[in-house]
Amino acid sequence: MSAPFEHEAYEETLGHPSAPLVLSCEHASARLPSPYSWPAEDAWLVGTHWSYDLGARALTLELSAVLHASAVLSRFSRLLVDPNRGLSQPDLFRAAAEGKAIRLTQDLDGAQRALRIERYYTPFHSALDQALARCAAPLLLSIHSFTPNYEGEVRDVEIGVLFNREEEHARALSHELASDFGGVRENEPWSGKGGLIYSAETHAERFGRVALELEVRQDRLEDSSFRARLVPVLARFVTGRFSVP
Repeated sequence: MSAPFEHEAYEETLGHPSAPLVLSCEHASARLPSPYSWPAEDAWLVGTHWSYDLGARALTLELSAVLHASAVLSRFSRLLVDPNRGLSQPDLFRAAAEGKAIRLTQDLDGAQRALRIERYYTPFHSALDQALARCAAPLLLSIHSFTPNYEGEVRDVEIGVLFNREEEHARALSHELASDFGGVRENEPWSGKGGLIYSAETHAERFGRVALELEVRQDRLEDSSFRARLVPVLARFVTGRFSVP
């Protein structure tokens, strides 16, 4: 497997053609590429779950290394433009967090929106299409994390398996994870049936692959010892259930 390649919009590992999955990480980075910078009013968002998914990049790269799998990870904050949303979804450019306006996305005109889409959103999705086109991996697994406390709601979920149509595969993954971890839920803390696995499902559908999304609570995912336990379980599930024809 190659060392990660960096584009302005994404980083990518090129895996072995026989790997059983491709990985995506839509919220891997809190980076704002030049010429963008954080407005003073948005300083409180930097480094929080609003700007990126804490721990998700590390898990993606570690699982990619173990399974020799291709991975495409964003290199821009989800608050610049969200690659896990469709172009017509209202929070493609999130307007507010915790009741406060996000200055980075206020008063964007059509040209400003189009530029962010052209420079960051579209290259990320093109790279993911190309990764799938290069191989026959049957599974596209999207890696995300979520905050333990969402606007005052304390979550006891530790690992969520999100899906829309792939209920059988999601149930099998949930069962595998529950044998080693507590707090495993299906379609929590978000539901894949509500359009929140947009990226994985869109690309998987285009290439005839299975789409699943993994959501891990960030206080767990930032713990390297937790990831060291999680990666082998995920690898066991993927290699046992999926193989390249």
